[in-house]
Amino acid sequence: MSRILIAAGALAGLLAVALSAWAAHGLALDPARTRMIDNALTQQGWHALALIAAGILADRWGGWATGGAGIAFLLGMILFCGAVWNVALTGRSLGGVAPTGGMLLMLGWLLLAVAALLHRP
Repeated sequence: MSRILIAAGALAGLLAVALSAWAAHGLALDPARTRMIDNALTQQGWHALALIAAGILADRWGGWATGGAGIAFLLGMILFCGAVWNVALTGRSLGGVAPTGGMLLMLGWLLLAVAALLHRP
């Protein structure tokens, strides 16, 4: 599981850099939609790092909380960032997808905190 989380985090980071370059040099949107893209890319970048950290900690600490945090980060990032990109590019909302993704991202942080508190060195 830990290798999958680390690899997913690394790929999410790669995608964040590639999409940032495309957004900066090849995408012409109005300022409001540009801010949406910036927000999605910021969240993706930070949560790519969080996903890598969860993978490393899952390997060291074990337990359900670190693996759960990684899964929540991955699903939350896909749902939140994907929904924001969709609105920015098409103008159409996906309803509750972005808020669900955001809740999953927050759940990932909560589970990471729980893992830290439950870990016995």
